[in-house]
Amino acid sequence: MIQRAPRTAAAKTPLPRRVVVQGIVAGAAIVAFGSTAAQASADRETPFSAGRGRARYKVPGQATDAHMHIYDPVRFPYPFPGATPPPRATVADYRLLQERTGTKRTVVVTPSNYGTDNRCTLEAIGQLGLRSARGIAVIDDSFSTAQLQDLHQAGIRGIRFNLTRPGGAGAELIRSLAARIAPLGWHVQIHMSAEGILENLKSINDLPTDLVIDHMGRIPGSAGTSHPAFEAITRLLDGGKTWVKLSGVYHESQDGPPTYADRGAIGAAFARYAPDRMVWGSDWPHPTASRGEVPMPDDAAMLDMFANWVPTRQERKRILVDNPEKLYDF
Repeated sequence: MIQRAPRTAAAKTPLPRRVVVQGIVAGAAIVAFGSTAAQASADRETPFSAGRGRARYKVPGQATDAHMHIYDPVRFPYPFPGATPPPRATVADYRLLQERTGTKRTVVVTPSNYGTDNRCTLEAIGQLGLRSARGIAVIDDSFSTAQLQDLHQAGIRGIRFNLTRPGGAGAELIRSLAARIAPLGWHVQIHMSAEGILENLKSINDLPTDLVIDHMGRIPGSAGTSHPAFEAITRLLDGGKTWVKLSGVYHESQDGPPTYADRGAIGAAFARYAPDRMVWGSDWPHPTASRGEVPMPDDAAMLDMFANWVPTRQERKRILVDNPEKLYDF
């Protein structure tokens, strides 16, 4: 296994400026795993999350959930609903999850079902408030510079390419759109299979922006760190402009819950290799589980799992607080 010493340190058009501003105004020690407090039940059941207890791991102040989605097909219909469109999952629902995880900051990611319609994400940022929320948009080459500036004012700090599902821009636009967003200080976020990462290395290497890789590169648990995508991602990490989301541990896991041991080993390996280039995300409300592709995860248990991957308080804080502050401009 490769090791590295840690370093110290409803349409394509976004909301008009007036509506964006309205949305903003509207939103105006090693931790002990004490068994009794750890098993305390949340007051209410959390939608789209197994279990009811709070996480045993007590996160540091301003801990960030760097990957989640909001869905509201009633107010914002899906232009790309898919065969099994995700059910409604609101900011109010998500706040119930925060009671279980203790996270304070949030990164809302526009899901593929919305294509380049970012209205639902923008409204969610407004509800959560710019002091504690940022967003990742989906755009294409039709977006004007003024529209991108409006998105920036509304809290957007990156663009996403999801090549695992239809909707949004394709890989052929990665480099050209990266050049468009570079002056804003945004980053490119990619959601690709492990094989897709290998196939698109030329498109994602040496971008004029930072690069963020979703869900630990979707490396299959059966292959683990021996998969060539792990080596490819570590080389990207060495360049100092790539980040990995320690999220979606249930993707491609043959071991499955409650430990997801095979994919957990991949997450732990990434965290050891470059703790200064990692962020953590819940991936709530777990659209693959809503589609019945995997069992519904327990978000509190997944946060505890992260704490087991990262052995020291300093590195946990780095991944949950310091790294997101830098990457998302909190």
